[in-house]
Amino acid sequence: MSLKPPPLNNDCFALPPGVNWTPVDEALALLRTRLHPVVARESVPLMQASGRVLAEDLSARRANPPLPNTAVDGYGFAADSIAGQAEITLPLVAGRAAAGLAYPGEVPPGYAIRMLTGATLPQGVDTVVLDEDCATDEGQVAFRGPVKPGANTRRAGEDVTAGAPILPRGRVLTPADLALAAATGLSDLPVHAPLRVGVLSTGDEVVPAGSPAAPGQIFDANRPMLLSLIARFGHVPVDLGHVPDNRTTLRARLDSADADAILTSGGASAGDEDHVSALLRESGALNAWRIALKPGRPLALGMWHGKPVFGLPGNPVAAFVCALVFARPALSLLAGADWSKPDGFDVPAGFAKNKKPGRREYLRARIREGRAEVFKSEGSGRISGLSWAEGLVELPDGAANITPGTPVRYIPFGSFGI
Repeated sequence: MSLKPPPLNNDCFALPPGVNWTPVDEALALLRTRLHPVVARESVPLMQASGRVLAEDLSARRANPPLPNTAVDGYGFAADSIAGQAEITLPLVAGRAAAGLAYPGEVPPGYAIRMLTGATLPQGVDTVVLDEDCATDEGQVAFRGPVKPGANTRRAGEDVTAGAPILPRGRVLTPADLALAAATGLSDLPVHAPLRVGVLSTGDEVVPAGSPAAPGQIFDANRPMLLSLIARFGHVPVDLGHVPDNRTTLRARLDSADADAILTSGGASAGDEDHVSALLRESGALNAWRIALKPGRPLALGMWHGKPVFGLPGNPVAAFVCALVFARPALSLLAGADWSKPDGFDVPAGFAKNKKPGRREYLRARIREGRAEVFKSEGSGRISGLSWAEGLVELPDGAANITPGTPVRYIPFGSFGI
């Protein structure tokens, strides 16, 4: 049975009184503490669970391996029966032990049995010697000692014991996770329903790619970019299309949006034609976050009929950076997953820059010959820099004087899940 979580509070995006410019870390902390899953819970077969978000902690139903077994092809025996011997010859019992076929009898002390990889250890066997180290003839096996007791065997539960925790709630299930769940006896997994994220472009100057463009109009770069990002984040992208600078049309499109959360681009500032922020303001749910960030200062956050709306800047570079830095971890929480913080690492700079204090900066970058090089222009209208880049260099909020060789933090796009 599906279980729907409670809705978000309408004031979940409200900033503390008196806040004007919000540092990046404070903005992220606010999102992290105020958002929670908005999607239902359901149970799906393990084979359909890849990429889904686990809705509760999982424990092993049985041990892995469930019984002691051999890790190699060879011959099994009791180690005590050959203690102290340098050259060992043991008679073989009839038959063999193979994976999935339990040996019906017991191996007496002083005897050995043919063992195939994965076979459960028969009664009386605790040690296995490799095929390559043995010689056989007329019902006997010979090998040299000493042999370590327990060699080439796996203990029952040495990987996972029955009842042990294996996977935590909020984890995005990987192929390896599915292998672990299957090996420990699980078949149907409790997961969150996929988060449906609508993407809407606004503006009279914007036309869809491939359409005729009048002088002064631009092709819609944000919508294909954001829809692709949503899919790469693991959510279901919902194309809400494009609306002109018309408040009535925008309201109708938002009202009809079949999505759990909405990303808009453009119209999020305070100008005459910024209808996204105006509509959110009319509904009493607008919170205009002025982030101390370059690129992408304005971020309009609000609720529309119970759905969180992220009003991204209209500039594609700023929209891209804000989507990675803010929308990605926020959507992760809404989807029931853990907060997703990208991993970066320090590398020598391959550029020079004198950064002013006051804002965190993200530069389009890539690694070449062990150094971070940045795009030739910081202009936020240079979309080609997004395609050129393979990650971002993150510069701190304070002042920084960077010269070639200065350590800088580089975050590859792979750390953002793209």
